[in-house]
Amino acid sequence: MELCHAVLISSFTSPELTHWTLANGVHCVAAEMPDAPLMCLDLWCRAGSASEEPGEEGMAHFLEHMVFKGSERLGAGEFDRAIEALGGSSNAATGFDDVHFHVLIPPDQASVALELLLDLVLNPSLAEKTFDLERDVVLEEIAQYEDQPDEQVLQQTLSRACPQHAYGRPILGRPESLRAMTPASMRRFHQQRYRGSDCCLAVSGCGVDGLKQSIETSPLSALPAATARSSHSGLDLCPGRHHIQVERLESARLLMVWSGAAAADQCWVVGADLATTLLGEGRRSRLVARLREELQIAETVDMDLTSLERGSLITLEISCNPTHLEAVETCIQEQLSTAELFSPMELERGRQLVGKGLRYSLESSAQVASMAASHRLWGREQNLLHPLSHLRSWSSERLQAELMQQLHPYRACTLIATPGSRH
Repeated sequence: MELCHAVLISSFTSPELTHWTLANGVHCVAAEMPDAPLMCLDLWCRAGSASEEPGEEGMAHFLEHMVFKGSERLGAGEFDRAIEALGGSSNAATGFDDVHFHVLIPPDQASVALELLLDLVLNPSLAEKTFDLERDVVLEEIAQYEDQPDEQVLQQTLSRACPQHAYGRPILGRPESLRAMTPASMRRFHQQRYRGSDCCLAVSGCGVDGLKQSIETSPLSALPAATARSSHSGLDLCPGRHHIQVERLESARLLMVWSGAAAADQCWVVGADLATTLLGEGRRSRLVARLREELQIAETVDMDLTSLERGSLITLEISCNPTHLEAVETCIQEQLSTAELFSPMELERGRQLVGKGLRYSLESSAQVASMAASHRLWGREQNLLHPLSHLRSWSSERLQAELMQQLHPYRACTLIATPGSRH
């Protein structure tokens, strides 16, 4: 027990963060990492799919594609070639809440990379010819996504769980909305969302202090201040039980989704991370041990927490032979409805896994920049290991009273998917 506690309070520390804000509200955060071989520049914006208005479904992801098709100064492909010539690499990702564009670069090339990155993201050309071609690429991506049985099952579950919420929509969007988009409508979307306090630049690596002046005089400082937008409702999940048949599905699937507190409630997030770890991570977790190791009626057992800004999602996904579905569902009902407390050994194992997971996520400059930017963008100025300060507050009794009650089967949206023809 003492050894486990020592691991949790070990001397491993998060990189020290420096926060500051530009006059127009743009958030900035720097993490000095003297031993990091590469510096990461990561620009985040509150412009994920949840920010889309009716008719804009898929705009955030489509814009991510269009950004890399060139700026007013850089032609298509020139940004990638320039970054690679500097010895770096780039990437981007669109999520429900936000979108980000990052560059990994040798420290001595960071100022040049910063200029290139900001020009690309803040001044996309959105040329009509390129727009039409890239729309076809996105439509093909949607078609490929919809042709993957496992992805289809997950999206069907989210759509039923959150039918009136942005988290229930595909991030890729819907073909009918994409076909109606124009360069002008995308430019309006970009101009309305890539503003002041809706943006955050994170810099991590060796020598980040040398970039501060370049950041403060960069095009970020010229962005207009963010305008107030109508508040969006929190996540209101619809419980229930559904059944679908999906052709080419190799095994039956049982998916359950629960809603939880928003990411701002860091204590709840840590507790939910601990609970899902105790239930579904590793051979000794309760659901894996019972369903896969003892009864051998499940092929895979995956339980995950997705921490989101308008309300988090906990998902449980089990694949099995269709003949075992009833037994699997009965077992889950028993395991999640039990009042049995987690043992001290279970609890310490879970705490170690959660602690190690967060620490391992801070190993590279890219991981540090991503986490620091996300926290800063959404108003959480904190040491990156701060969430672990809540870990000890989650006793077995508190987990049972607050988390296990929330994960009761009747609170879930449950989807049973079996192989077969589409209905």
